[in-house]
Amino acid sequence: MSETTERRPVRPRRDRRPLLPLVFLLVLAVVALGVWWNVFRDAAAADRDAAAACTSAGQAPPSLDPSSLELRVLNGTDTAGLAQTVATTLQSRGFVVTEIANDRSGREVTGVGELRYGPRGEQAARYMGLFLVGATDYEDTRADATVDVVVGPQFTELAPAEAVAATLAPVASATAGC
Repeated sequence: MSETTERRPVRPRRDRRPLLPLVFLLVLAVVALGVWWNVFRDAAAADRDAAAACTSAGQAPPSLDPSSLELRVLNGTDTAGLAQTVATTLQSRGFVVTEIANDRSGREVTGVGELRYGPRGEQAARYMGLFLVGATDYEDTRADATVDVVVGPQFTELAPAEAVAATLAPVASATAGC
């Protein structure tokens, strides 16, 4: 008698799920989700930055042609000839100076100076603020776009043309993108 046992061959278990491929696919899905999260977050940040740049460009001083502005240069100090010196410098930069005189308004001017303008001269006054850095604004009821540049006791000099151009350069590029 032969003792042979008939055993059936061992079959691989098909009901067992492959763990390694599932872990790999799960890790791949998490990485893909992270990449897309960063893409959308960066796009949203870029949109916010562009909106902020457009807002600040709208609030920034305009770049105007100096020959299109009419200025009155007034001396608000006791220093003789100061208004003439400032007016000469402004004229050499292309501004139209219609009057050079002492300030007779009775307003006390402190600091570097004061820019006086009416509603139509607001843009011109903001532009002049680049040249007379630190000047205060005073809006009055005049009907024209003339700006009064009143030189104050702490005035030393007008801003250099290069500094004004450097201030306006980023504004121009931000405005172009809006």
